Amino acid sequence: MQSTVIGGNAPERRVAALQELWRIDGRGRSAADTWQPLDEARRTQAVSSAMTIGEPGWFAPRSLYGPLWNPFGNPEPSSLYDSSPLEGRLRRLVDFDLLNHGTTRFSATAVDIETGAEIVYDNRSHRFTAHHLRAIGALMPVFSPVELEGRLVGDAGLSTNLPLDVVMGARADRSVLCIAFDLLPLRSGRPESLGAVASRTQDLIFATQSRRAIAAWQAIFAERAGREAKESITLLHISYADQDREVSGKAFDFSRASASARWQAGHKDAERALAAIAAKSLPLGEPGLHAYALGSGEGDSPRLQPIDAKLGPVLA
Repeated sequence: MQSTVIGGNAPERRVAALQELWRIDGRGRSAADTWQPLDEARRTQAVSSAMTIGEPGWFAPRSLYGPLWNPFGNPEPSSLYDSSPLEGRLRRLVDFDLLNHGTTRFSATAVDIETGAEIVYDNRSHRFTAHHLRAIGALMPVFSPVELEGRLVGDAGLSTNLPLDVVMGARADRSVLCIAFDLLPLRSGRPESLGAVASRTQDLIFATQSRRAIAAWQAIFAERAGREAKESITLLHISYADQDREVSGKAFDFSRASASARWQAGHKDAERALAAIAAKSLPLGEPGLHAYALGSGEGDSPRLQPIDAKLGPVLA
């Protein structure tokens, strides 16, 4: 969704459009949120509210209240919630003519629900609509899969949560810097409550996909190195790790204060990533695949950790 808003708005309008998408007010955590138990209660209430009555402009309950409950008359396969309201929100925030015909290339992945095939939609060959984007974000069984061009498709997070193949498999004739953002961390402390266990389960379901995707491409480039391949890709992997205040069910927390706090965390990570690039800390232009994770150094300084992902299990 965020990439759509960026690509579908002029540069001077992008930040405002993103803030409108997430209802960001720029203040981040309020003074009342500084006490952890109070912030946890606020976030939990936001999750409970969204799961019970939906989130205006995003989704509304559907089969959550029984198989006959279908307020929008949605003919798509059954789901807990109906994401039809999202289409109107996207049409209001995104200039689809600009997204489809502008200078920014936009690709998005989905999965064919019937065959399991991964599908890439690209604005060089497809015309995106709000319907496409709702389909690409249809994570079952929360949201129903959507029919596109004769195929029933859903969120590719079911199979490829970090779709590196679009970039890594392009065989570019020049060096590439790929900055990949992950919303869920691979590493975390030990969970100490049932809610923390549930939250950590969600993290691992998706973050381990990213590890395997990076490992697979490192193996491919290692094999190509033996054939003196000249391709050069530098991968900078940024994970949203500042999740101490998130609660179980965090994906349903659309509250303004939580969105603002996430916005600030992402802004800080982006600043550190740009600082690392400006300092020429990354090996840009060198043959092969060079993968790094962005970590925290002293103060706000960036720390780059080489990624050496391995395919297969790690022996104890």
